[in-house]
Amino acid sequence: MISVLILTKNEEQDLPGCLESVRWSDDVHVYDSHSTDRTLEIAEAAGARITERHFDNWAAHQNWGIANLPFRHPWVVYIDADERVTPELAADIQQAVQNPGHKVAFRIRRRDFWGERWLQHAVASSYYIRMFRPEKMRYERLVNPVSIVDGPVDDLAGYLDHYPFSKGITHWLNRHNSYSSLEAEQIIRNRAANLRFRPMRAFLGEGRNQRRFHQKELFYRMPARPLLKFFLLYVGKSGFLDGRAGLNYALLQSFYEFMIVLKTKELTAKSARFAGAMEALSETPSQSGASRANVKGFHANSGSNH
Repeated sequence: MISVLILTKNEEQDLPGCLESVRWSDDVHVYDSHSTDRTLEIAEAAGARITERHFDNWAAHQNWGIANLPFRHPWVVYIDADERVTPELAADIQQAVQNPGHKVAFRIRRRDFWGERWLQHAVASSYYIRMFRPEKMRYERLVNPVSIVDGPVDDLAGYLDHYPFSKGITHWLNRHNSYSSLEAEQIIRNRAANLRFRPMRAFLGEGRNQRRFHQKELFYRMPARPLLKFFLLYVGKSGFLDGRAGLNYALLQSFYEFMIVLKTKELTAKSARFAGAMEALSETPSQSGASRANVKGFHANSGSNH
Protein backbone atom coordinates (compact mmCIF):
# COMPACT_ATOMS: atom_id res chain seq x y z
CA MET A 1 0.00 0.00 0.00
CA ILE A 2 3.01 2.31 0.27
CA SER A 3 5.65 3.28 -2.30
CA VAL A 4 9.02 4.77 -1.34
CA LEU A 5 10.86 7.53 -3.20
CA ILE A 6 14.60 8.00 -2.60
CA LEU A 7 16.54 10.85 -4.23
CA THR A 8 20.17 10.05 -5.01
CA LYS A 9 23.38 11.44 -6.50
CA ASN A 10 26.54 9.43 -5.79
CA GLU A 11 25.14 7.79 -2.66
CA GLU A 12 27.01 4.46 -2.64
CA GLN A 13 27.98 5.02 1.00
CA ASP A 14 24.55 5.81 2.47
CA LEU A 15 22.13 4.10 0.12
CA PRO A 16 22.53 0.52 1.46
CA GLY A 17 21.42 1.53 4.96
CA CYS A 18 18.58 3.60 3.57
CA LEU A 19 17.30 0.73 1.43
CA GLU A 20 17.56 -1.64 4.38
CA SER A 21 15.29 0.66 6.42
CA VAL A 22 12.50 0.50 3.80
CA ARG A 23 12.53 -3.25 3.08
CA TRP A 24 8.90 -3.35 4.24
CA SER A 25 7.88 -1.70 0.93
CA ASP A 26 7.52 -3.71 -2.29
CA ASP A 27 7.78 -0.58 -4.46
CA VAL A 28 11.00 1.37 -3.85
CA HIS A 29 12.00 3.98 -6.42
CA VAL A 30 15.56 5.34 -6.63
CA TYR A 31 15.29 8.69 -8.41
CA ASP A 32 18.85 9.41 -9.49
CA SER A 33 20.65 12.47 -10.88
CA HIS A 34 23.15 10.55 -13.04
CA SER A 35 25.41 9.11 -10.36
CA THR A 36 28.96 8.17 -11.36
CA ASP A 37 29.65 5.78 -8.47
CA ARG A 38 28.00 2.44 -7.54
CA THR A 39 24.65 3.98 -6.56
CA LEU A 40 22.66 2.44 -9.41
CA GLU A 41 24.36 -0.93 -9.02
CA ILE A 42 23.38 -0.99 -5.34
CA ALA A 43 19.81 0.07 -6.12
CA GLU A 44 19.42 -2.59 -8.80
CA ALA A 45 20.79 -5.31 -6.53
CA ALA A 46 18.22 -4.35 -3.90
CA GLY A 47 15.38 -4.64 -6.42
CA ALA A 48 14.60 -0.92 -6.54
CA ARG A 49 13.11 0.69 -9.63
CA ILE A 50 15.53 3.25 -11.11
CA THR A 51 14.71 6.51 -12.87
CA GLU A 52 17.39 8.98 -13.96
CA ARG A 53 16.91 12.69 -14.58
CA HIS A 54 19.28 15.66 -14.73
CA PHE A 55 18.92 17.78 -11.60
CA ASP A 56 17.90 21.41 -12.25
CA ASN A 57 16.54 22.68 -8.94
CA TRP A 58 14.85 21.07 -5.96
CA ALA A 59 11.22 21.99 -6.61
CA ALA A 60 11.35 21.19 -10.32
CA HIS A 61 13.14 17.88 -9.69
CA GLN A 62 10.74 16.78 -6.95
CA ASN A 63 7.65 17.88 -8.86
CA TRP A 64 8.74 15.94 -11.93
CA GLY A 65 9.38 12.85 -9.85
CA ILE A 66 6.04 12.71 -8.05
CA ALA A 67 4.20 13.48 -11.31
CA ASN A 68 6.00 10.98 -13.58
CA LEU A 69 7.34 8.05 -11.58
CA PRO A 70 5.14 4.93 -11.92
CA PHE A 71 4.26 4.44 -8.26
CA ARG A 72 2.45 1.18 -7.62
CA HIS A 73 0.59 2.42 -4.54
CA PRO A 74 -1.51 5.51 -3.74
CA TRP A 75 0.75 6.63 -0.85
CA VAL A 76 4.40 7.68 -1.17
CA VAL A 77 7.06 8.05 1.52
CA TYR A 78 9.83 10.37 0.36
CA ILE A 79 13.31 10.18 1.93
CA ASP A 80 16.93 10.96 1.10
CA ALA A 81 19.75 8.41 1.06
CA ASP A 82 21.21 9.75 4.32
CA GLU A 83 17.93 9.14 6.14
CA ARG A 84 16.60 6.00 7.84
CA VAL A 85 13.02 4.99 8.55
CA THR A 86 12.99 3.66 12.11
CA PRO A 87 10.95 0.49 12.85
CA GLU A 88 8.57 2.57 14.97
CA LEU A 89 7.98 4.99 12.09
CA ALA A 90 7.47 2.12 9.64
CA ALA A 91 4.74 0.73 11.91
CA ASP A 92 3.10 4.17 12.23
CA ILE A 93 3.20 4.66 8.45
CA GLN A 94 1.50 1.36 7.72
CA GLN A 95 -1.13 1.98 10.37
CA ALA A 96 -1.85 5.50 9.10
CA VAL A 97 -2.58 4.47 5.51
CA GLN A 98 -5.04 1.81 6.64
CA ASN A 99 -7.35 4.50 7.97
CA PRO A 100 -6.22 7.97 6.76
CA GLY A 101 -9.70 9.49 6.82
CA HIS A 102 -9.62 12.75 4.84
CA LYS A 103 -5.86 13.17 5.31
CA VAL A 104 -3.81 13.43 2.11
CA ALA A 105 -0.38 13.90 3.72
CA PHE A 106 1.48 13.34 6.98
CA ARG A 107 4.28 15.21 8.71
CA ILE A 108 7.14 13.12 10.06
CA ARG A 109 9.46 14.18 12.86
CA ARG A 110 13.13 13.98 11.83
CA ARG A 111 16.05 13.44 14.17
CA ASP A 112 19.30 14.99 12.93
CA PHE A 113 22.54 13.43 14.13
CA TRP A 114 26.10 14.69 14.53
CA GLY A 115 27.92 11.40 14.37
CA GLU A 116 25.95 9.24 16.79
CA ARG A 117 24.66 12.20 18.82
CA TRP A 118 21.08 13.33 18.30
CA LEU A 119 20.87 17.11 17.86
CA GLN A 120 17.78 17.23 20.00
CA HIS A 121 17.74 21.03 20.49
CA ALA A 122 19.91 22.83 17.93
CA VAL A 123 17.82 22.05 14.82
CA ALA A 124 15.44 24.81 13.74
CA SER A 125 12.64 22.57 12.47
CA SER A 126 11.82 18.92 13.12
CA TYR A 127 8.60 18.16 11.24
CA TYR A 128 8.54 17.62 7.48
CA ILE A 129 5.81 16.42 5.12
CA ARG A 130 7.27 13.13 3.92
CA MET A 131 4.25 10.89 3.32
CA PHE A 132 1.57 11.94 0.87
CA ARG A 133 -0.69 11.11 -2.01
CA PRO A 134 1.41 12.32 -4.96
CA GLU A 135 -1.53 13.88 -6.83
CA LYS A 136 -2.12 16.14 -3.81
CA MET A 137 1.47 17.37 -3.44
CA ARG A 138 3.68 19.94 -5.15
CA TYR A 139 6.81 21.88 -4.20
CA GLU A 140 7.91 25.51 -4.52
CA ARG A 141 11.31 27.24 -4.21
CA LEU A 142 14.66 26.39 -5.81
CA VAL A 143 16.10 24.92 -2.61
CA ASN A 144 14.72 23.96 0.81
CA PRO A 145 11.36 23.71 -0.96
CA VAL A 146 8.02 24.42 0.63
CA SER A 147 5.54 21.54 0.48
CA ILE A 148 2.16 22.62 -0.89
CA VAL A 149 -0.53 20.11 0.02
CA ASP A 150 -4.04 20.09 -1.40
CA GLY A 151 -5.90 18.74 1.60
CA PRO A 152 -5.71 18.00 5.34
CA VAL A 153 -2.39 17.04 6.95
CA ASP A 154 -1.67 15.13 10.17
CA ASP A 155 1.41 14.10 12.17
CA LEU A 156 2.98 10.68 12.68
CA ALA A 157 4.59 9.64 15.94
CA GLY A 158 7.70 7.77 14.76
CA TYR A 159 11.11 9.23 13.87
CA LEU A 160 12.97 9.58 10.59
CA ASP A 161 16.69 9.52 11.42
CA HIS A 162 18.93 11.85 9.40
CA TYR A 163 22.74 11.72 9.20
CA PRO A 164 23.77 14.93 7.36
CA PHE A 165 27.44 14.56 8.29
CA SER A 166 27.80 10.89 7.32
CA LYS A 167 30.17 11.81 4.46
CA GLY A 168 32.18 14.30 6.51
CA ILE A 169 32.32 18.06 7.00
CA THR A 170 33.80 18.73 3.54
CA HIS A 171 30.82 17.10 1.85
CA TRP A 172 28.41 19.08 4.05
CA LEU A 173 30.20 22.34 3.21
CA ASN A 174 30.22 21.59 -0.52
CA ARG A 175 26.52 20.76 -0.48
CA HIS A 176 25.61 23.89 1.46
CA ASN A 177 27.78 26.01 -0.79
CA SER A 178 25.47 24.86 -3.60
CA TYR A 179 22.37 25.39 -1.46
CA SER A 180 23.44 28.95 -0.58
CA SER A 181 23.73 29.83 -4.28
CA LEU A 182 20.18 28.63 -4.90
CA GLU A 183 18.91 30.43 -1.79
CA ALA A 184 20.46 33.69 -2.98
CA GLU A 185 18.93 33.21 -6.43
CA GLN A 186 15.53 32.53 -4.83
CA ILE A 187 15.75 35.73 -2.81
CA ILE A 188 16.56 37.75 -5.92
CA ARG A 189 13.68 36.11 -7.80
CA ASN A 190 11.22 36.90 -5.02
CA ARG A 191 12.25 40.53 -4.99
CA ALA A 192 12.14 40.82 -8.78
CA ALA A 193 8.64 39.34 -8.81
CA ASN A 194 7.53 41.85 -6.15
CA LEU A 195 5.95 39.08 -4.10
CA ARG A 196 3.92 40.69 -1.36
CA PHE A 197 5.44 40.30 2.06
CA ARG A 198 3.34 40.93 5.17
CA PRO A 199 5.20 40.63 8.51
CA MET A 200 2.08 39.69 10.45
CA ARG A 201 1.44 36.73 8.15
CA ALA A 202 4.68 35.20 9.43
CA PHE A 203 2.77 34.52 12.65
CA LEU A 204 -0.93 34.75 11.71
CA GLY A 205 -0.94 33.50 8.11
CA GLU A 206 -3.43 30.89 6.94
CA GLY A 207 -1.71 27.54 7.10
CA ARG A 208 1.82 26.43 7.87
CA ASN A 209 3.10 26.98 4.31
CA GLN A 210 1.95 30.59 4.09
CA ARG A 211 3.47 31.32 7.49
CA ARG A 212 6.73 29.68 6.44
CA PHE A 213 6.99 31.86 3.31
CA HIS A 214 6.51 35.06 5.29
CA GLN A 215 8.78 33.84 8.10
CA LYS A 216 11.57 33.29 5.56
CA GLU A 217 10.99 36.71 4.02
CA LEU A 218 10.99 38.31 7.47
CA PHE A 219 14.22 36.53 8.34
CA TYR A 220 15.86 37.59 5.05
CA ARG A 221 15.20 41.22 5.99
CA MET A 222 16.81 40.95 9.42
CA PRO A 223 20.15 42.70 10.03
CA ALA A 224 23.16 40.57 11.08
CA ARG A 225 21.37 37.41 9.96
CA PRO A 226 24.30 35.01 10.49
CA LEU A 227 24.66 36.10 14.12
CA LEU A 228 20.90 35.95 14.56
CA LYS A 229 20.87 32.40 13.19
CA PHE A 230 23.55 31.33 15.65
CA PHE A 231 21.70 32.96 18.57
CA LEU A 232 18.42 31.35 17.51
CA LEU A 233 19.87 27.82 17.34
CA TYR A 234 22.37 27.90 20.17
CA VAL A 235 20.42 30.01 22.69
CA GLY A 236 16.81 30.28 21.51
CA LYS A 237 16.53 26.56 20.71
CA SER A 238 18.85 25.59 23.61
CA GLY A 239 21.43 24.10 21.26
CA PHE A 240 23.98 24.41 24.07
CA LEU A 241 22.28 21.39 25.66
CA ASP A 242 23.58 19.31 22.74
CA GLY A 243 27.16 19.95 23.91
CA ARG A 244 30.02 20.38 21.45
CA ALA A 245 27.88 18.95 18.65
CA GLY A 246 25.27 21.67 19.21
CA LEU A 247 27.92 24.39 19.11
CA ASN A 248 29.47 23.02 15.92
CA TYR A 249 26.10 22.72 14.23
CA ALA A 250 25.03 26.25 15.18
CA LEU A 251 28.33 27.67 13.89
CA LEU A 252 28.02 25.81 10.58
CA GLN A 253 24.44 27.02 10.09
CA SER A 254 25.57 30.57 10.86
CA PHE A 255 28.31 30.27 8.22
CA TYR A 256 25.75 28.89 5.75
CA GLU A 257 23.60 31.97 6.36
CA PHE A 258 26.66 34.19 5.86
CA MET A 259 27.25 32.60 2.44
CA ILE A 260 23.64 33.38 1.48
CA VAL A 261 24.07 37.01 2.57
CA LEU A 262 27.28 37.46 0.56
CA LYS A 263 25.90 35.75 -2.55
CA THR A 264 22.68 37.77 -2.42
CA LYS A 265 24.70 40.99 -2.30
CA GLU A 266 26.85 39.76 -5.19
CA LEU A 267 23.81 38.92 -7.33
CA THR A 268 22.18 42.26 -6.48
CA ALA A 269 25.33 44.14 -7.57
CA LYS A 270 25.51 42.12 -10.80
CA SER A 271 21.86 42.87 -11.53
CA ALA A 272 22.45 46.58 -10.95
CA ARG A 273 25.48 46.59 -13.27
CA PHE A 274 23.53 44.69 -15.93
CA ALA A 275 20.60 47.10 -15.67
CA GLY A 276 23.01 50.03 -15.98
CA ALA A 277 24.66 48.51 -19.03
CA MET A 278 21.31 47.85 -20.71
CA GLU A 279 20.22 51.41 -20.00
CA ALA A 280 23.43 52.72 -21.57
CA LEU A 281 22.91 50.51 -24.63
CA SER A 282 19.35 51.75 -25.05
CA GLU A 283 20.64 55.32 -25.27
CA THR A 284 23.46 54.53 -27.74
CA PRO A 285 21.43 54.34 -31.02
CA SER A 286 20.00 57.84 -30.73
CA GLN A 287 23.39 59.27 -29.81
CA SER A 288 25.07 57.39 -32.68
CA GLY A 289 22.35 58.53 -35.06
CA ALA A 290 22.90 62.14 -34.04
CA SER A 291 26.64 61.77 -34.56
CA ARG A 292 26.13 60.26 -38.03
CA ALA A 293 23.75 63.08 -38.92
CA ASN A 294 26.33 65.68 -37.90
CA VAL A 295 29.03 63.98 -39.96
CA LYS A 296 26.75 63.76 -42.97
CA GLY A 297 25.85 67.41 -42.65
CA PHE A 298 29.52 68.36 -42.47
CA HIS A 299 30.29 66.52 -45.73
CA ALA A 300 27.32 68.13 -47.43
CA ASN A 301 28.44 71.59 -46.42
CA SER A 302 31.98 70.80 -47.45
CA GLY A 303 30.75 69.73 -50.88
CA SER A 304 28.84 72.96 -51.43
CA ASN A 305 31.91 75.01 -50.67
CA HIS A 306 33.68 73.39 -53.57
